[in-house]
Amino acid sequence: MKRVFAGLVIWMTAFCAHANNAGELRFGVDPTYPPFESKASSGQLAGFDIDLGNEICQRLNVKCIWIETAFDGIIPALQGRKFDAILSAMSITPKREEQIAFSTSVYSTPSGLIGKQGSTIRPTIQSLKGKSIGVNQGGTQEAYAKAYWAPAGVNVVSYADQQEVYVDLRSGRIDATLTDMISGSQFLKTPQGKELAFLGDPITDPKTLGNGVGIGLRKDEPALREKINQAIAGIIKDGTYQKIEHRYFDFDILNH
Repeated sequence: MKRVFAGLVIWMTAFCAHANNAGELRFGVDPTYPPFESKASSGQLAGFDIDLGNEICQRLNVKCIWIETAFDGIIPALQGRKFDAILSAMSITPKREEQIAFSTSVYSTPSGLIGKQGSTIRPTIQSLKGKSIGVNQGGTQEAYAKAYWAPAGVNVVSYADQQEVYVDLRSGRIDATLTDMISGSQFLKTPQGKELAFLGDPITDPKTLGNGVGIGLRKDEPALREKINQAIAGIIKDGTYQKIEHRYFDFDILNH
């Protein structure tokens, strides 16, 4: 009898948890990457990804729950079911697709090297050899730099978030940073970025930098992926995407 009762309690607990989550969509996010995701002084999350996620939730008639997670641990947290999806400027790469599924692409951006204005450094092995280049830990730029630059003698320095990279770049502790060009261009417009600039040409590499940015999902939940894809398609079709986009950018990031 005790075993039957215990089994009933376990079943009811699981059922109630499912019922409570049925009207929610929990997004994992690392809010250290403006203008896509950041935290205001009030503690409120803000940014393009936040607005897009909230719009998706509205169309799916569910409540958005945002769970802050460090980017380098965000895929394991998704797999551990701490949330339902990742919406945090995550590029779609072959390596990540081995672990998780992705929605359709929600925007696209190249990567670029940022350093002091007037610097002769360029994003080539010959130019960077012996230099220290800061990257966001767990990001695609880190994967690119470690795959192509580190073996050739470039010192690749990983940081917990991109804002820490900029602090060390401005102080001279590193020579440059490889980062997303959309986010980087926004930083260059701030007072902290006024002495910095993009150095050389944009960098693309499908293998490490990916093909666009998507919402990360568990592979065993294709129905959720389909619902999110339908919501994204509707947001683009009726012009809502462009309205959200114009809050943060003066150019098209969907087909950039």
